[in-house]
Amino acid sequence: MQNVIKRNNVKVMGRGEQTILFAHGFGCDQKMWQYIAPTFAMNYRVVLFDYVGSGNSDITAYESEKYNTLHGYAQDVLDIIEELNLQHVLFVGHSISSMIGMYAAIQRPQYFDKLIMIGPSPCYLNDTDGYVGGFEKEDIKELLEMMEMNFAGWASFMAPFALSQPDDAKLTQQLKSDFVSTNPRVAREFAEVTFFSDCRSKLPFLKVPTLIIQCSNDSIVPIKVGEFLHKHIQNSKLLVMDAKGHYPHISQPLETIEIINEYLN
Repeated sequence: MQNVIKRNNVKVMGRGEQTILFAHGFGCDQKMWQYIAPTFAMNYRVVLFDYVGSGNSDITAYESEKYNTLHGYAQDVLDIIEELNLQHVLFVGHSISSMIGMYAAIQRPQYFDKLIMIGPSPCYLNDTDGYVGGFEKEDIKELLEMMEMNFAGWASFMAPFALSQPDDAKLTQQLKSDFVSTNPRVAREFAEVTFFSDCRSKLPFLKVPTLIIQCSNDSIVPIKVGEFLHKHIQNSKLLVMDAKGHYPHISQPLETIEIINEYLN
């Protein structure tokens, strides 16, 4: 097997007994955890990584065929766990990584102790059955077209929209830079997989205890989505943060740390 550590730019810090595996969301990389990971490294072994095509991962390992579903990404998570021989993993996933973690935990439940989902969604599209995902198909098509035609323009639009922190230009610029640094072709394909995935039918198969963290005003994921997840995932707990936006781990790291610690302890 190809070197998993190099492929996913895996970094390990901290010396705790138990491992927290942090998985970044779409358009980002492991730097997204810089405001909370060091705190957890004081008591846990912390594992960070980049999905293939993000951050300092090995872009040559990217195959459209493998990564055209979330299962390809879930396999990479399992590869990392197996390569490092991790047990009793506490998985913290942001956004679409929550569903990637769910697929990994359904496939290998014995590897995981708990899942923590930050801003998760099993389906971003509104459905005729009354499910509110937050987007219409046309919205997503426009977004994907914008990515193809003007990638930097897409990043300039998406960063402030997703972060919802109008008074913090520095954070918005940081997120925009992260978006822009992603390989455009990979980002476009990952966006399509993210926004057109429908994981709702898999929720009842998740048996690992799960914390669902939702922000009080998230422009990407409506509050009803968190309620839907809580209703369909056994042994789950839903917590709505005071934080606004889709990136509480960078906009409100202290509240994020507090909530995760409370759940773990």
